Parts: sequence; C-alpha cells; structure tokens
Amino acid sequence: MKTCPDQPENARDVIDLAAGDAVDADRFGRRAAKLARLTALGLPVPPGVALSFDCVRRISDTGRLPEIVLPPAPLALRSSPQSRSWAGPPATLGLTRSAGGPEVLDAAALAMVRAWNAPTARILREAKGAPRDAGLGLIVQSLAPASGGTGEIQLVAERSGAPAMEGGVYAEGGRRALSDLPLDILAALRRAVETASVGLGDAFRLRFVLSAADGISVIDAVPARRNARAAVRIAVDLAESGVIDRREALLRVEPRGLIEHLHPQVDPSAARDVFGAGLAASPGAATGRLVFTSLEAQGAAAQGEAVILARPETSPEDIRGMHAASGVLTLRGGMSSHAAVIARGIGLPCIVGAGDLRLDAARRSLTAPDGRVLVAGDILTLDGTRGEVLVGGPATVPPEMGGALARLLDWADAERDMAVRANADTPGEAEAAKRFGADGLGLCRTEHMFFEPARIPVMQEMILARSGEERRAALDRLLPMQRADFRELFAIMRGMPVTIRLLDPPLHEFLPKSTEGLTALAKGIGRDPGEVMEQASALAETNPMLGRRGVRLGISVPEIYDMQARAIFEAAIDVNLDATDPVVPEIMIPLVSANREVEIARARIDAVAKAVMTERGARLTYSIGVMVETPRAALRAGDIAVSCGFMSFGTNDLTQMTYGLSRDDAGQFMRDYVRLGVFTEDPFRTLDVEGVGELLVMAANRARSRNPDVILGLCGEHGGDPGAIRFCRVAGFDYVSCSPFRVPIARLAAAQAAILSAGSRSLAGPSQDA
Repeated sequence: MKTCPDQPENARDVIDLAAGDAVDADRFGRRAAKLARLTALGLPVPPGVALSFDCVRRISDTGRLPEIVLPPAPLALRSSPQSRSWAGPPATLGLTRSAGGPEVLDAAALAMVRAWNAPTARILREAKGAPRDAGLGLIVQSLAPASGGTGEIQLVAERSGAPAMEGGVYAEGGRRALSDLPLDILAALRRAVETASVGLGDAFRLRFVLSAADGISVIDAVPARRNARAAVRIAVDLAESGVIDRREALLRVEPRGLIEHLHPQVDPSAARDVFGAGLAASPGAATGRLVFTSLEAQGAAAQGEAVILARPETSPEDIRGMHAASGVLTLRGGMSSHAAVIARGIGLPCIVGAGDLRLDAARRSLTAPDGRVLVAGDILTLDGTRGEVLVGGPATVPPEMGGALARLLDWADAERDMAVRANADTPGEAEAAKRFGADGLGLCRTEHMFFEPARIPVMQEMILARSGEERRAALDRLLPMQRADFRELFAIMRGMPVTIRLLDPPLHEFLPKSTEGLTALAKGIGRDPGEVMEQASALAETNPMLGRRGVRLGISVPEIYDMQARAIFEAAIDVNLDATDPVVPEIMIPLVSANREVEIARARIDAVAKAVMTERGARLTYSIGVMVETPRAALRAGDIAVSCGFMSFGTNDLTQMTYGLSRDDAGQFMRDYVRLGVFTEDPFRTLDVEGVGELLVMAANRARSRNPDVILGLCGEHGGDPGAIRFCRVAGFDYVSCSPFRVPIARLAAAQAAILSAGSRSLAGPSQDA
C-alpha cells in the first residue's frame, strides 16, 4: 500500500502498517506501532495506514483526511494514542469514502478528533499522566470479515501466570469456548500468540476475528490479563525462556504487588459485603469472631479460635491481644499509629482510622454508616490490603513465597547494592525477617519486651521505686529477662548486624490507666494505693511524645540504659562463644537532638561494655549510634556524627515533627487533605521527598562531611516504600529497614533502584507495548 505521491507531507505523516519498526509510537501512537510490528512478524493483520499526531491535528482544521490510497473497503477507523492507558475514542467500523456523496470516513475521523479534544477526555487522561498537548494517531484499516465471530486468547492464566489457554469466541449464537474451535484454527491462534509474545517481549492477549474465507485476522494485541501473582510468574518465565533478560524481568514487577504473595488475600471472585472502611494499615485478609478487648482475644486464642480485635485505638497494653488476634480494627489512628506499626511488624491484617464506624464498648457492638450492627461473636473479615471490613467469611487465597517469586528475589539480591534490614522486636519476628531474606535487624524496640505478663509487674516496680536501691533491685530482676531476649535474637541473626534501640517511650505508658488498675498494682507490690496514684500522676505529661522519653529518659534515669547495655553485651558474648559468625551488636540511642546527649549516653554505655568484657575475660566488637527523629538532629547531623558509628533515620517521628502532625490522629482528616490536593499522598505512607527528604539529604551530607565512615540507614515505616528506597539510594544511604513482611518488597525495590541508576531506564510495567 502506498501513500499519495502528490502530498509530500504524507511521507512523514501517513505510513503503511507494513512498514514495521518504521512506525514510531512517539509519532503514530502505541497501537499503530504495535500493529506494524505484528505485521512484520508475519501475523495476519488487516492492511492499513497510520496517520501521525500532526496529521490528525490538521484534520480538526480541514475537516477531512489527507488524500491517501485507502485499503480495500469496508474500513475500520481506530484510535492510536501514545499510551494505551490514555484511552482514545472507540473504533468506528464499516466506513467508506465515496466521491460525490457523504464523506463518511472524514466525518468519523473528525468526530474522533473532537472527542479526543473534549474537556472531559483531556482532564481524564491528564489525571493519568498525559501531557496537555498529548497527540492522537489514527489507523485506517480494511475491516476484516467476522462471519465466524470475534474472540480473544491468551496463553497464561490470569490469576497465576502459569501456562493456560484463556479467552473465548463471541458470535450471534453467544459465547463459545476456545476449545470448541477446529483444531487447525486453534493451533494457528496459539502460534500467533506465541509469535507476538516472543516478538514483543511479553505475554499477550490477541483479539481476532474469524471468517470462512480469510480464516484468522488479528486486530489487536494487548498485554495478557494478570494479577500481581501472575505478573511475577510471567516475568520470570519470559526471562528464563530468553525473551527478556533478568534485569528487564525485575523492572516488570511492581514491588507493592508482592503483597499478594506474602499474605492471604480475599479471593477476587468472592462476593464482598462491605460493612465499613478505613486505612489499609497492614495487608492481608483475616476472618474471625468479633471481640472488643485484648483479654477476650487472648482467651479465644487459648481455645484455638480466630478473632478480630476491634478497639477505638491500641496502646502497648494491647500487644498481647494483638498477637492473639487474627486481625485488628481501630476507629482512630493513621498509617504510623501504634496499631499500624505493630500489625505490620507481625504480619497481622489491620485497618485503622475507620472513623465511620461506631464502637459501643458497653453494648459490645459495631455500627456501620448504613445502620447495620455487628455484635461480639459475629463473624467478619478484614481486608487489610484494601482497607475494607466485610461481613462474613469470604474465600481467601493463601500466600506463596516459593517458585517464581523466590527466583525473582534471588535475581534482585544479585543486582541491589543497598542492604535491606528488618524491624523486629521478638524472636518470632526475627525468624520471619530471616525467612524473608533480611540482611540483619535495623530496629529492635526493647520496650515491647517489658509487656510480657511476668515482666510488666517488675517494670512497674522499677518505675515506682522510691529510692535508687529499690530501682536497682528491680533492674537486677529485669536484667536476666532482657539478656535472654537478646541472646535469642543474636542466635537467630548470627553473623548479621542487629540494631537494638534503647528504651524509648515515657515511663507512664507502662502503668495502668484506670484507678482500678493502679489500686490492683499497689496491692500487688504491697504499697499504699494513694501513694502509687500520686506517683503515677507525677509521671503524667501534657505532651508525652515530646516529653521525657528516648535519650532524655536515659540521661535522667541512667540506670535503665545501664541495665539494657549490660544485657546486650552479656548476651552477645554468650552467643559469640560458640558462633562461627560472631554477632556485632549496634546500640541505638533514640530521640537525640544534640551531640552532648550522645556523649553522655555513650560514655555510660562504653563504661558498661568495658566492665562486662573485664568480668567475662572476652573481647566484643560493638557500635553505638543514634536514631535521628527530630529536625534538630537532622540539622546538626555533622556534630552528632562525630560521636556515632551509625545514624538511623526514624522517619515516623521525623515526619510527625517536621509537619507538626500527630501520626496517631492525622488519619481523621488525611483523606480529605489528599482528596483536595493539600498533600499528594499521606506523608506517613509515602516519604515526603520535598520536605522530610530534604532534611535526610542535608543530614546525610553533613554527617558524612564530618565522619566519612558513618553508616546511614532508614528505619521508619517508609523503609518498605519503593519510592523512599529509590530516594535513599540516591541520597547515599547504606541500608533501609522495614517490617519483616515488607522485606521482599524492599529487596525488589532496591534492585530496581540499582538497575535504573545504572542504565537510566524507567520502570517498564507489563511491557513497553502496554
């Protein structure tokens, strides 16, 4: 087919689909370029021509197509935007171009151009990333006869990515299965799909028509339908068959999509009876009986029952109940609230900030916005991936960590140059971190160890001590408990770095909140209830998150950090006695704002280390660093780095303090802020690279200028966010640390960051021809 010779611009703006790779997607659109490639691969694509973006723009001025040699009539007119996601106008079929009568083809083309330029269409595609002047190409093709019907076929399973034949044929008699087609037709279709997949570098779904005279005609090819699990299998299979390389396979998979592999999910085909919704704080699906207290959750777990724990919000006192529950729902809280952070750490499905629900503790009921009521004992399901509360127990899909995902992550580890550690507070979480391929522990929060039933009374005695002697006596009882914890953690993580954060929360958090609880505590330790209540009142703070916590606690009550340091050093020496790979403990001082704080705390820690090594007659390598959580610590990072072996950025608190936002309460209005464009994303979910990110870069540069050997890490919840991981690599960080169940996501994201940096490539998605 040839263009009209007396129109020179046609050589630039109108091109035969048989021209193959000469049809440039950036000038003629994605569909035109793809059909040209399919034609070049020998697939039976109906003949036609492609009109460039510039040519189509001129149609809006002239009202007609340029003079071109048309393919045989009848004709099909199809849109060809630069990206398929920008959704050009639908095709118009059965057109002609006749002299002296209605100019039908020209009118259809003009209608398409006007539809493309309509304000609503422009707004919709700009929302998907299209530039304001995005061009539209057009394709004029012979209309393939469809006497045998139209159909679709792909050779991979949509829900797994495994080899399978999916699709169907649609004709006047209704839908037929592909397997009902004649064997020669079916074989030709399979060959066509395989040819397209190899030639275009992805698994494709072909759209075709059948006719008695012409057999098969291919009218389009789109990426095969796939869920997140299938995307992994398809990318790995393509790489192992040599269609793409391993780096391309790594770039094809969206890291967040791995969530579907790591947690149970509600079956996509299951009916969903949505009762309420909130923030998707921790992914996965969980079904159980509704309970309203941690004590109920623990009792049910002892009987082997699955329960969903619903609370207005959680506190450290609820940790045992959370461990016992199958899922957690809170009415208040944001993405960095207590419930969200703990749930992600233990892989527990969790929804927070479900403020549209009403919880009546007295009646033990939940009321939905539509008036429906669930009471204690009713069955419900939490879809923590989508943030929806469902009535009943829909079918779920189990997690899967082997097979294609395991191979993909092995490839990721070979590419990434930034370590991925895990935040883990218990031996169970450390085991999970190791199972998910973490390079060590980047944050162990020691306060959670004190809430065990055998420990909390001793901790409370220490807090309420009336003298230094009483406090030291209680700490002496806590010492072997902490030492045992650390010994188990070190044994699990042999040969890997383990960062232990010294006690961070204010002391009042370990005391009962109610008068009844304080009275019972006083009775248990043989003290006057009035005296205990007076002490508890004295410990209370107007704004405890900015009060005596972190290093301020270590300086004002130094015996606590002395005990923890001793427990760490003694446990490390014990484990290293029979370890081929010695553990190197990293002790992290939280919430610093000034170098003098670090100097004071470090001097005591070093003194404890020296004493323990002398007592044990052993040498131990260790490191002392800080958690950068305050803007001042970031600004003064150069000073602080002089006293540190490492600096780990706690972006939960750093974001909270930079914005002046409560990470526990922001969920109440965050959705409105994002909807109105005040924030592009929830800054507790996605790292704010413009504000908090600038502090990170500034701190990293200042720290390295004073101490070139200082190790830099990020241990906030952003450590599992792919965008934050790419940012950290550019900023020169050595590692990120995240919840154990997000480690695979971080490993893949770190590999993609390295590949993109090395090759200046962009994330490809399913394929370049999507």
